Amino acid sequence: MSAAPRECVVDASVGVKLVVPEELSAQADSLFALLEQQPLAHFCVPDLFFIECASVLLKYVRRLKYPTYEAQQDIIQLTALNLDQRPAVSLSADAFELARQFELSAYDACYVVLAKQLDCPLVTADERLVRKFVNTDYKVVWLGDLDLESSEQE
Repeated sequence: MSAAPRECVVDASVGVKLVVPEELSAQADSLFALLEQQPLAHFCVPDLFFIECASVLLKYVRRLKYPTYEAQQDIIQLTALNLDQRPAVSLSADAFELARQFELSAYDACYVVLAKQLDCPLVTADERLVRKFVNTDYKVVWLGDLDLESSEQE
């Protein structure tokens, strides 16, 4: 387990777990609680984070019969988070190259590139993405590996 970072990039897989109860939702809640509890906590996202979360929620509505009203409220809750938003356009060229090199989606690569630029970890609930960056210079951390209990006590 690693300590929860005070500064990190979070991806849509973590954001959705904050609003939809599923595996690792408790960890997402604890991670985002740091934003309120610790004045130095700073979470960053490419601006595509919100549309990517909306897309996932739309899939839940269409495929899993998730209530539309709840999905709409989830989007409002996500957009109200105190997240530092960075324009995806400034990440796109590097994201393209990283996506090509590591066989990722350009969306996933945007998060990784942003974390690299900020010299902080990317926190994700996507274990496949974490595995792609083992033994590289990229800091990609699985949400389930964070020690969030000790971070809450600081």
